[in-house]
Amino acid sequence: MYLFLSHLAFVDIVYSTSVSVIMLMELLGHGLVLPLAACEAQLCVIVTLGSAECFLLAAMAYDRYVAICSPLLYSVLMSPRVCFLLLGVSYVGGCMNGWTFTGCLLSLNFCGPNQIDHFFCDFSPLLKLSCSDVSVIEIIPSISSGSIIAVTVFVIAVSYIYILITILKMRSTEGRHKAFSTCTSHLTAVTLYYGTLTFIYVMPKSSYSTEQNKVLSVFYTVVIPMLNPLIYSLRNRDVKEALKKATVRIYS
Repeated sequence: MYLFLSHLAFVDIVYSTSVSVIMLMELLGHGLVLPLAACEAQLCVIVTLGSAECFLLAAMAYDRYVAICSPLLYSVLMSPRVCFLLLGVSYVGGCMNGWTFTGCLLSLNFCGPNQIDHFFCDFSPLLKLSCSDVSVIEIIPSISSGSIIAVTVFVIAVSYIYILITILKMRSTEGRHKAFSTCTSHLTAVTLYYGTLTFIYVMPKSSYSTEQNKVLSVFYTVVIPMLNPLIYSLRNRDVKEALKKATVRIYS
């Protein structure tokens, strides 16, 4: 589990930084001009790491399933070889989706004042700047992202169905509480992340405005990566005690 958490932290740091640096420079009033190639590279990095996070969350769900449903076989089913294989699949799957987005952009022509209506090079705002026909191009990334979300959500859902069945069969109340507490942080992270991704990349673009897109983009590129360490740290007893003491100190 800690191996996947370390890679989840790495993914969050890299793609959040790739967005935050440019966003802060714009907010500070520095006119930032990115060449088209740099903009496409930024989109590729964001989509690649964002997709990799989906696979990592699915791998972590499978890890929890093995730990709770087959604890005696955990060292066999989640051997170092299996863990690194899951990590490899996560990054390869992320790269494939990233190149799908980038390949679609490379097939387009851009003309006129290329001023993007966003704080980073997102796919939909870039399509609005194109002089080419985007009727087909805008569907391909939605299918690609939708497929990744569907597959990873299926893995997560099946894993937690078996986890829930196993927990309900436990006779010890303490055992149920302990097993369930190991999953709450992961479920929280999954709900936050997949909720925003589905809204932005899968739902039809006509169902929400550009301003709503910007708000949700800030949420999943900046806020969620900041919240993930806190969400997973709350499982630690020392962190909980420190948080309680800080809360008491503030309101006392």
